[in-house]
Order: sequence, then structure tokens, then C-alpha cells
Amino acid sequence: MNRAWAAFKAHPYISNVLGYTTLFASADIIQQSVLGGKHEAETTAQKSTKINWSQTARVATVGFCFHANFNYHWLRGLERMLPGGGVKAVMGKVVVDQLIAAPLTISAFYIGLSLLEKKDDPLEDWRQKFWTSYKAGVVFWSTMQAVNFALVPPVARTTFLGGIALAFTIFLCHLRQQPDHKLK
Repeated sequence: MNRAWAAFKAHPYISNVLGYTTLFASADIIQQSVLGGKHEAETTAQKSTKINWSQTARVATVGFCFHANFNYHWLRGLERMLPGGGVKAVMGKVVVDQLIAAPLTISAFYIGLSLLEKKDDPLEDWRQKFWTSYKAGVVFWSTMQAVNFALVPPVARTTFLGGIALAFTIFLCHLRQQPDHKLK
């Protein structure tokens, strides 16, 4: 374990970005396996055996090209702006994160996937699902980021965030698969 941690610390950018991307893509596989795709008539066993690897590749692409890189640099910038793990610094980081990073990352998720799918209106999913995602995210991420900023060393925050993002990305992937009428 010490060797792995030493390698992680020696190559924080690569370790964090690859770790985050892997967890981000895993969320889509879990969502497809456990929660299923768009076919409500299929049994759970049928759903779990049908993984849409193209969809997972698109989720991984958005995760790698935007989320992992953005979060790595974002978390480093937040630490420089508001250094430390005290209550005031942690609360400041959480508030700034929710006001700036949360809308950007949720938007990148919906718009990025729509662009990769070549949808006629790449903003459609974003318009219909952003506020539901953002409201759920404020509750979830405020708590998780407080833990991240208070307890996790800065060198490992992006990967920790990827582990936490696994749960939220499962939610986003599932919400994205829902017909619009189910959200109203």
C-alpha cells in the first residue's frame, strides 16, 4: 500500500485523472446494470446483461475530457484561494464549489453527452434536468465536499471526489435515461 501511495503522490495529475475517469465510467455501467436502461418491459436479469458500451464510452469521454481535468485543477485552485482544513476555509470552499463548479459540471455532463450523441438540440436534456440535478447535488455535494476538504489530503482529493461522484453520476445517468414526463 505504501508503494501505491508513493506512486500516487509522485504522479498526482495522472493518478487523479485516471482514477476519476474510471470511477465516472463505472457509474454508467452500474446504472445500466442495476437500474436498467430505457426498456421498462425487460426483466432485471435481461437489463443487467445488456450494457450499452457506446453510452459508457461517451460517459467516460465526458468524464476524462472535462470532469476529471476540471476537478483536478479546480480543487487545487480552491486550496490556493482558501487554504487549510479549518471550519471557515472548508465552509468557504463548499459554498464556492456549489456556486461555481456544481453548475459547470452538471452542465458539462448533460451538454457533453448530448453533443457526443449528436442530438439535434444539445441543450434539451440540460433544460429539462438541470434544476433537479442541481438541487439534489447541493444537498449531496455540500456534505461530501465538506468531508473532502476537511479530511482528505489535497493530493488525493480528485480521486476521493471520483469515488463520491460514482454515486452522484449513477443518479445523473439514471435521471438522463428517464422520459421527460416522469420528471414533471
